[in-house]
Amino acid sequence: TSNETCMFYSLLFILYWHVRLAYSNAWTVRMNEVGHVRSPLVRAVYLRMKEDERQRNDDHQYWYSFDRAKVTDDVCERFIQFHQDEETQQFLSNCYEKADWLFTQLYYSVAKSVLGWFMTSTSINGLLRRGSMFVFSQEQLKQLLQIEDGWRGQNLLDLGAGDGEVTDKMARYYSQVYATEVSSTMVWRLQEKNYKILGLDEWDNGTITFDLIGCLNLLDRCNKPMSILHSIRKVLTPGVGKAIVAVVLPFKPYVEQDSKDHSPEEKLLIQGQNFEEQVQFFIKKVFEPAGFNVEKFSRLPYLCEGDLHQSFYMLDDAVFVLKPKS
Repeated sequence: TSNETCMFYSLLFILYWHVRLAYSNAWTVRMNEVGHVRSPLVRAVYLRMKEDERQRNDDHQYWYSFDRAKVTDDVCERFIQFHQDEETQQFLSNCYEKADWLFTQLYYSVAKSVLGWFMTSTSINGLLRRGSMFVFSQEQLKQLLQIEDGWRGQNLLDLGAGDGEVTDKMARYYSQVYATEVSSTMVWRLQEKNYKILGLDEWDNGTITFDLIGCLNLLDRCNKPMSILHSIRKVLTPGVGKAIVAVVLPFKPYVEQDSKDHSPEEKLLIQGQNFEEQVQFFIKKVFEPAGFNVEKFSRLPYLCEGDLHQSFYMLDDAVFVLKPKS
């Protein structure tokens, strides 16, 4: 009705001015460096702007640091030292820009509060087209896999591919791209990219072998991590197949679906007091007993697009390239 339309645009107008006022006040606070801010929205915007200013001038070398003295020589020689390259910086720049879309961020916040009653965070992000991840740049991927620009493989499988943004980086080197994903909204995003979706009980049935399997930040989010590793080994193309596995450290499993207490059915009891010790434990006590050699590994930031409070979020990732033992 005309009354409902009028009410809708009135609310939209009020929200617009609320957002504009919040930004205006945040800039005023920034200029005057007022210590006490009463408005939660203004405070959030102001604190994020201050943090963004600091982050923009940081090369984040500590995101990539690795103390070689804390691991054995045979582990150390497989480590690749990376840094914040141009592609990583571009992702961060996009995050800063999107965080400034205050009206959009408020919409996301309200939508997430409502949808959170009956959808997982992953599915909400898929529906809203937000929360894209960054694991490695194109150049970092090439160095990890030890390939050149013109190299071409046959089949790629990305397990738990999410919205497919990270899959895209791997896909350019393979003729056929397959993916698995639990979230129905993320499946829609993958289908938009024309990736072939395999069922969770289908990808490891042996009908297809893969030259590369991506298992990126999945082992700490699945019910049976060791079973997944064994299945990966089984369906890699003999002689050429590799897996690229990313794990957030320190290792803290959390199963989003099919677990009453969010604990995995198969528990990986990872030992180590720091990043380096946990990396060595994974290599010696998880990957090698599962039948893999670790060819290369590195420490990389696992980045995610942010929200009203932070422009981006970061976790420490260990990224391994595995090849089945002959």
